[in-house]
Amino acid sequence: MKTKISLLLLILSAIASAKAQQGAAADPSDKMKTLDSAIKTTYEVISGEAGAERNWALFRSLFYDGARLIAVGKNPQTNELRLRVLSPEDYIQQTDPFFKKNGFFEREIGRKTMQYGNIAHVFSAYASFRTASDKAPFARGVNSFQLFFDGKRWWIVTIYWQAETADNPVPKELIGSWN
Repeated sequence: MKTKISLLLLILSAIASAKAQQGAAADPSDKMKTLDSAIKTTYEVISGEAGAERNWALFRSLFYDGARLIAVGKNPQTNELRLRVLSPEDYIQQTDPFFKKNGFFEREIGRKTMQYGNIAHVFSAYASFRTASDKAPFARGVNSFQLFFDGKRWWIVTIYWQAETADNPVPKELIGSWN
């Protein structure tokens, strides 16, 4: 009987420890205290080598309830501009299969920030790479972040982005020095 109770306590302790570790891994409190850390964490969590598991629990925890990710792009059939509106969960479902087969690293290359009270708008120019060691990006563009500060941490409300094209380059004044 004593052995069964000891075994049960050991199992419950292991489960509690695993749950605590999961919670700590997804706890963005330190990662979202400043605008800089919020933007950095967003880029880091979606970046990784092909097949590398992304920390989707952390990704989900970056967003305020009801947040949206919105891509501007052309409809391949009509060539007309359109919006693709996603929830964080939609984004995970659509990108996870791609990330399992392809490396993807997105780095910030410049930023303009405006803040008023507890809201902020961040224009963040990005460059996308297939591996961490690539020197030249395969794509660039601009992420438009809208964020909310609740007094303790920043929350992403919206990420709205558009990729660079030949007729719509990333503005030079938005690109900072980067390596």
